Amino acid sequence: MSTNELYTKDPGEGVWPVPATGAARFSWEYDGGRERLLALYQKGKDKQWDGVRRIDWDLEVDPYDPLGTPDEALTLHGTRHWAKMTDKDKGDLRRHYTAWQFSQFLHGEQGAMVCAARIVESVPDLDAKFYSATQTMDEARHAEIYARFLHEKIGMLYPINDNLQGLLGDTLRDSRWDMPYLGMQVLIEGLALAAFGMIRDTTDKPLPKQILAYVMQDEARHVAFGRMALRDYYRELSDAELREREEFVIEGCYLMRDRLRGVEVLENFGIPRREAEELTERSEFLHLFRKLLFSRIVPCVKDIGLWGERLQRAYVDMGVFDMGDSNLDLLMRQDEELAEALDRERFAAEEAARVAEVSAAIREGGEG
Repeated sequence: MSTNELYTKDPGEGVWPVPATGAARFSWEYDGGRERLLALYQKGKDKQWDGVRRIDWDLEVDPYDPLGTPDEALTLHGTRHWAKMTDKDKGDLRRHYTAWQFSQFLHGEQGAMVCAARIVESVPDLDAKFYSATQTMDEARHAEIYARFLHEKIGMLYPINDNLQGLLGDTLRDSRWDMPYLGMQVLIEGLALAAFGMIRDTTDKPLPKQILAYVMQDEARHVAFGRMALRDYYRELSDAELREREEFVIEGCYLMRDRLRGVEVLENFGIPRREAEELTERSEFLHLFRKLLFSRIVPCVKDIGLWGERLQRAYVDMGVFDMGDSNLDLLMRQDEELAEALDRERFAAEEAARVAEVSAAIREGGEG
């Protein structure tokens, strides 16, 4: 079935053209490079995987409760609308929220793939080009996986959110080679990582847990790459140039914060946009969710050297300033370890099932 038939709303033109600016840069230095970045490139090669084989797509998913979302986490819970909803309505609401959330993940992953390809083209250093090439493949795999989950298990998609599309467009249209790093690796991927992690750690449904854990294992490398490359480069910039980057981060963070309200879902349930926005602003769960989403971005921004007074004030205004002290390296290690632990559990269970099957066959043969 065509994806266009699964959208809740016409996504518009089938292709979104973003005019590209900036130069493609070739490097004639093929020997050596930064050891840390080359080690990350080697890891990127070693950790390639196939989403068709590693993920157990035979697992059943209830499209009306795909994540096991509790009532209290739904924006309409406790409102006058909730009292009128039937069990079927509540199942439809869960389906729409999951479709909306994973659709934004999907569109963001396609954006990450395009940005990674742009980094290959525009970054001046060959070691960074090498790593970005592995990331481009990672992002293609992620887009493939999210698309399959939405097509086969949910049967519904949402168009790209306006704020996400705006930040992607700003990132891609900027001619400076570091902006795809800053817009994608730090802002969009940082926010996505936090969202993935919250769902991964709270869902009791095995298929979405697998998908998110394995995607996050890759994304931990991507954020490390962005931090490494930008930290080195931003040490060389003037105060004026750093302030320009900080302004981009401030605007991007407000856009990303406002992206994650799910107003489009409520509109599909007949709630006017103004009321939908008010309901999301009153939701205690969403306030906590939006704050935790910056747990990956704020320490990364601070680490790469963007920490001017205006940026700090913006984070105070958003209520996320204290996130700057989060241990980003620890979070990334945990992302990798959780994926590896999930693999061990799955394969141990599969091996035990095979042993039991063989033993049963031997017993049956002996009895015969």
